[in-house]
Amino acid sequence: MSNKYNLSYDCAGENIVPKASTPSWFRPDVDPVKIRELMTKSDGRALMDTLIWLASMVFFAALGVLLWPSWWSIPFWLAYGVLYGSASDSRWHECGHKTAFKTAWMNNVVYHIASFMLIRSPVVWRASHIRHHTDTIVVGRDPEIVAMRPPDLLRVTLNFFGILDAYNLFKRMLYHASGQIDHQEAVYLREHDYSKVFLVARIWVLIYISTFSLALWTWSILPLMIIGLPRLYGAWHHVMTGLLQHLGLAENVSDHRLNTRTVLMNPISRFIYLNMNYHIEHHMFTMVPYYRLPELHELIKHELPNPEQSIFGAYRKLLPVLVKQLKNHDAVIIPKLPDGATPYRKEVERLLPFAV
Repeated sequence: MSNKYNLSYDCAGENIVPKASTPSWFRPDVDPVKIRELMTKSDGRALMDTLIWLASMVFFAALGVLLWPSWWSIPFWLAYGVLYGSASDSRWHECGHKTAFKTAWMNNVVYHIASFMLIRSPVVWRASHIRHHTDTIVVGRDPEIVAMRPPDLLRVTLNFFGILDAYNLFKRMLYHASGQIDHQEAVYLREHDYSKVFLVARIWVLIYISTFSLALWTWSILPLMIIGLPRLYGAWHHVMTGLLQHLGLAENVSDHRLNTRTVLMNPISRFIYLNMNYHIEHHMFTMVPYYRLPELHELIKHELPNPEQSIFGAYRKLLPVLVKQLKNHDAVIIPKLPDGATPYRKEVERLLPFAV
């Protein structure tokens, strides 16, 4: 039996996922040989993208400095900011998964550079992100849920400028530098990694003190425009794309097609975002490198909801749901599956009364 949501009433998964256990995630039935092929990593492609990213940052920052304090410097600082405050997010993500480069140390180097730019402790956030993938949008288990219900729209808006996010991360960095671990971090962080967390935080504090001291000595904001402030003025792109990953979709389910969204994007955003717009595909097969995700999409798209056709189109569908969640916390988008796709598990029945 099915309806427009392609439901199946005799499948497993009828109960809400318990907070104390990891769900058994749905995966489409695909040829394992093809998946193993897609999991093949390449130093060449990742190195090329990384060099373009870093060289572009140097280019835009240099022009920003040369044209300072003219208004002509603003476009170059804005471009630098996006590469620093947003493109670093996707590099942090892919190298954190260790899937960008074939060579392990290359992943680690880029991961630490990007972690510094984002003020995200590399040890803590790697552990946090593992939990995000094992318990995606499971309330009480996933530490990376962007907005709980009802959504705090003011908080979401402020984070487009990195204000609350950067403030909390900077405060956490100082907390780690003082030799302390937050009780929530202790849930998923191994105790023998604590010393690494403290060491990195102390190195970062020294870098920020040096940068701020240089700004005071030169009586110029330029050092902070290069290190620190881009985390604020360049955050908007990674927040814009990140909100589309899961927001407005289902909580406490065991099918990424219900809680994760794929959005087709322009080439520039895809470079900044490293193809993470193919987000359902990434969650289903996390070891597939970002540059193979378009191929993975073609392989399994017959099992997935049709992707949103643009960032604008995705927000046009998402924003009304967020507004409805202010009054009805259970309002949710249930993506329609294509004909012939494996139906959703029975757990989707509890969502139907709240579908918008």
